[in-house]
Amino acid sequence: MPEGYKVDVEKAVGHKSQQRVSCNRRDFLLYALGVGVPETDLKYLFELRPDFSVVPSYPLVLGLKGDSSDVVSFANRKDGPIPGIPAYDPSKIVHGEQSLEVIHPWPLTGGSFISESTIIGVYDKGSGMVIEQQVDLYGEKDKKHYSRMIGKTFVRGYGGWNGPKGPKATSYKPPQRAPDATHVFATNTKSAILYRLSGDYNPLHIDTDLAPKVGFKSPILHGLATFSSSCFGIVKELAGNDASRFKSMEARFAAPVYPGETIETYMWKADSKEPGTQGIIFVAKVKERDLVVVNNGYAVIYKESQSKL
Repeated sequence: MPEGYKVDVEKAVGHKSQQRVSCNRRDFLLYALGVGVPETDLKYLFELRPDFSVVPSYPLVLGLKGDSSDVVSFANRKDGPIPGIPAYDPSKIVHGEQSLEVIHPWPLTGGSFISESTIIGVYDKGSGMVIEQQVDLYGEKDKKHYSRMIGKTFVRGYGGWNGPKGPKATSYKPPQRAPDATHVFATNTKSAILYRLSGDYNPLHIDTDLAPKVGFKSPILHGLATFSSSCFGIVKELAGNDASRFKSMEARFAAPVYPGETIETYMWKADSKEPGTQGIIFVAKVKERDLVVVNNGYAVIYKESQSKL
């Protein structure tokens, strides 16, 4: 951390910014491939299917994709500086936690949306800084509130400025029994290269010179690719492959995945406080290293008769 680095939390928290974002069916198809949808699940890959669907986690990529169909510079993203937070090295960023809630089903043809971001917390974790941001997506024309996402970004090496530590997170511990379902995403060496085309062009996921400089042996898979493969697995295995039954999910990123490794998502049915829904606790592991890469996962799906229309 640079000498004298100090965050003014009161200035940062509450800061809002907006940007226009857009997507189309081609984006949905590319994204589905990037998160491991197999060629046997054509409802996510073939736009002429009568049951054409969008993987519910798609909105997560729009904040970085923005309104462009071209490559977007990760270092010069449109969200701009945050008041009260001095500049930091973007190569030190890793994804810490993520949640997604579907407010209204995503339009199957895409469209233009307004992304409203709000800083809701900045925390000093000693070894780094956590920036917590809420993003709400609204239809540009219909003004409908489509989704809410809350992400925690961990900036390595920028802690120690005597700031707040942050609230204690809810713990979701898997039951001591066999999982109710398992989903397997066999990534390949091109998986990160494919996923980045959906809009996340962070060089950490492709630059073989940069990765070792920031502590990784080689470029890593995007955390949201792993998160979204779990989302697809939950829909596929426990929601009858009906994307309209997905309501929400949250999880913590525990370790990186290297392209070519096999991600296994284990799911357990759990109680839900919301009528008409089913809770799901999940964990994702890398098979080859027997290593947990996503933990503290919890999702909510609608029961079959309660699908949100």
